[in-house]
Amino acid sequence: MIDSHHHLWNYTTEEFGWIEKDVIRQSFLAQELDSLLQENQVTGAVAVQARTCLDENDFLLAEAAVSQTIKGVVGWVDLKSANVGAQIDHYRSNPLFKGVREITQGAADVDFFSNPAFNQGICEVTARDLTYDVLIFQDQIKAATKFIDQHPNQRFVLDHAAKPEILAEEFPDAWQKGIQAMAERDNLVCKISGLVTEVRDASWDASLMERYFDSLLESFGPQRLMFGSDWPVCLLASDYARWKDCVEQYVAKLSNSEQHAILSETATKYYAL
Repeated sequence: MIDSHHHLWNYTTEEFGWIEKDVIRQSFLAQELDSLLQENQVTGAVAVQARTCLDENDFLLAEAAVSQTIKGVVGWVDLKSANVGAQIDHYRSNPLFKGVREITQGAADVDFFSNPAFNQGICEVTARDLTYDVLIFQDQIKAATKFIDQHPNQRFVLDHAAKPEILAEEFPDAWQKGIQAMAERDNLVCKISGLVTEVRDASWDASLMERYFDSLLESFGPQRLMFGSDWPVCLLASDYARWKDCVEQYVAKLSNSEQHAILSETATKYYAL
């Protein structure tokens, strides 16, 4: 089993001011990750950037070098920079460097998705056959879809299913329609991750998640879905085992090959692990 999305950090208030809850206001490093994954029978993982600086790449690659489970790193480069190609080349000389991501959730469209310099930077990613992780809120689906259409040869990964607002009493139909349209792009795959922290109610259970899982499965199919934990952020709403069990319980109704795709194969192929 592959966990396609987790984070690591050496916690400081200056660099991680966005962390408001004490449960994750601490350091999370490779040694703890390895123990956690081994306890949960997860054999590999992809570390994803949490800071927008080149130092983040050096930190994650150093952690990956001493980890028994990290098989890939999705880092950060300045995609608007004129020398972004050189930045990418420097890091992709390490075979663990698999792709890049930008913190675009909640950002103005003109800052990234319709920004000419940013789109030119994506072309540099495409030329080097790396992935790009798309991080958005549900109200950015239309803008992100238009952005993806500009880069038909780029491999995109949608993080956290575009972060739907999850409520027991109300289903986000606009999110579902947007996801269905977005999934028509066959160069896009989606992570089943980060959903528990989007629950607006006081608690969650597997039955609450089922309709969201159904929508993703119908839209993308099992060959374009991958499991992710979003650990340690998931600890705000769930321990690791509970989220993993929730996803495994859902996919148990699928064929063995479909389960394997979601739980391992899609991430392994798409990130070239």
